[in-house]
Amino acid sequence: MTDREWVAETLIPGVRFELEASRVLERRKTGHQDLVVFENELFGRVLVLDGAVQVASADEFVYHEMMAHVPLLAHGQAKDVLIIGGGDCGLAEEVLKHPSVERLIQVEIDPEVTELARKYFAEFNAPVFTDARFRLQIGDGARYVADTAERFDVVLVDSTDPVGPGKVLFTEEFYRNVRRCLKPGGVLVTQSSNPFVQKQEFAEAMRALASAFPIATCYLIAVPTYTGGHLALGWASEQLEPDVPVQELARRADAIGLETRYYTPEVHRAAFALPRYVAELMPKTGHPA
Repeated sequence: MTDREWVAETLIPGVRFELEASRVLERRKTGHQDLVVFENELFGRVLVLDGAVQVASADEFVYHEMMAHVPLLAHGQAKDVLIIGGGDCGLAEEVLKHPSVERLIQVEIDPEVTELARKYFAEFNAPVFTDARFRLQIGDGARYVADTAERFDVVLVDSTDPVGPGKVLFTEEFYRNVRRCLKPGGVLVTQSSNPFVQKQEFAEAMRALASAFPIATCYLIAVPTYTGGHLALGWASEQLEPDVPVQELARRADAIGLETRYYTPEVHRAAFALPRYVAELMPKTGHPA
């Protein structure tokens, strides 16, 4: 532990965003990335990987609720779920709120991320590690979807940005391998960058997604610790369109007693309404067979 200092996010060229660390809890270089965990008076405990904020205890619910509940409630009967990445296990916690889920496999490349998340973010991830439906596998997520014989109703890619170990998770080859792993009616949701400050990365990810799936779009969320405006979550499926009626989403959420702080059926539908500057970056064609 150290005295107060400023921890900088340096992901976007020409932009420097800093958070004051009232206490640095952990700083290390893992086998895959530079990692720091610290406390901030506004955002609580914060995890930064390779100069990019990954999760903060104060606002993690926004990202994790929207990545989990949008596809799971749209699907309605997901039994088998795969998470690629998501080492802080906040996404797994939200997925496991759905009683229809019988099996959740999470493939995380960096065991030290999960080790430290379990230690420092137990306030939201502790239930995951006592749930018999959850299985953590340490390994390369891209290799897993290329090789596995398992099939899933929902695949969630909770990745870092398209640099370093996360870069392969934004490629057409990866998305085609995910498509192979989906059951009929299955859906992929993936972290797809910030359309304003990562315009090229977002556009390339959407093109790759549309090249791999006949249904490909995105929805937007606002996470306070993710700088630069809205974060895009990509949606892709062979069959499942995202436009489920609000009344049906509400019925499904009520049936399982789902309690949330950000997600609502109305927000679910509205998140797919894209501002013009985002819509203009979306691919005009795609729809592979």
